[in-house]
Amino acid sequence: MTDIAVVGFAQAPNVAETAGTTNGVEMLVPCFRQLYDELGIDKSDIGFWCSGSSDYLAGRAFSFISAIDAIGAVPPINESHVEMDAAWAFYEAWVKLMTGEVETALVYGFGKSSAGTLPKILAMQLDPYLVGPLWPDAVSLAGIQARMGIDAGKWDERAMAEVAVRNRANAHPLAQLTAPLYVETLLAADYIADPLRAHDCAPVTDGASAIVLAAGDRARSLRENPAWITGIEHLVDSPEIGARDLTTAPSAHNAALKASGGDLASIVSAELHAPFTHQEIILSDWLSDRTAVNPSGGTLVGNAMFSAGLERIGHAATRIFDGHDDRVLAHATSGPLLQQNLVAVMEGR
Repeated sequence: MTDIAVVGFAQAPNVAETAGTTNGVEMLVPCFRQLYDELGIDKSDIGFWCSGSSDYLAGRAFSFISAIDAIGAVPPINESHVEMDAAWAFYEAWVKLMTGEVETALVYGFGKSSAGTLPKILAMQLDPYLVGPLWPDAVSLAGIQARMGIDAGKWDERAMAEVAVRNRANAHPLAQLTAPLYVETLLAADYIADPLRAHDCAPVTDGASAIVLAAGDRARSLRENPAWITGIEHLVDSPEIGARDLTTAPSAHNAALKASGGDLASIVSAELHAPFTHQEIILSDWLSDRTAVNPSGGTLVGNAMFSAGLERIGHAATRIFDGHDDRVLAHATSGPLLQQNLVAVMEGR
């Protein structure tokens, strides 16, 4: 097995709206430049490029093609794309490196959520025969999930508010939302989709991010403390919302068990891709009480569609770079209500 590590991470600021185009070029160019400068490389040093985005979100076909303008035309590149969060592009790049065909890869994701009505756009991923025609928005569906958990006694509105307060206190420097929150104030706010209030929902966010992966000695030459990928797995649950227990996420739990080799107790910190407060409770249920959850603030402080999952990997890897942690977990989700889940475990050596 080839040793592969994350050696670089950069992201654009999470903002409510950017004046840039839906192809993300304006957000991606600074990310690439930061990585080049930080690692002392240039475009020709990247063996493989892979991106994650959505034509539905961009509102035009093959939007990822125009995003390649951020890379440049010369020299030619070896490139691929996934139509989902760039965390899955990260997985494809990892597979490419495992083949031994390349030593380095750059993965990037982007999304301009402000260009449309996000909750309605997300309805297009639902069952096109029975659920999609009803046009249920993503927030309302999450409200149903939250209510099911409350009725089952798995969490309550105070526990949800406490998640929001903690994540806001942890907000990273490029987060969209940074103002402190207070539980009692939150619980007095109006509902937007009972039992969800505004603080329970990730904000609509424009953003982009990029990660550099490298194998073996090349990784060691680029970063003093690479974040070595010791396990990675992605699994899915049924897309039929009524066919699964919405108060659990078995595919996330099983992916975490496989990626960690069954040892979740030694995870020091975990970055969880949870667009709603109750979903963080679902995802953190299988972690140790000693694990720091979302030390970056998670997606509740900025949820750049098709980049947020990759950001979780980047923020987790940064904990290794900086020497804060020696074993971290990063999670990404896609699809409705935690249907698809990817987990990567990284270690410092």
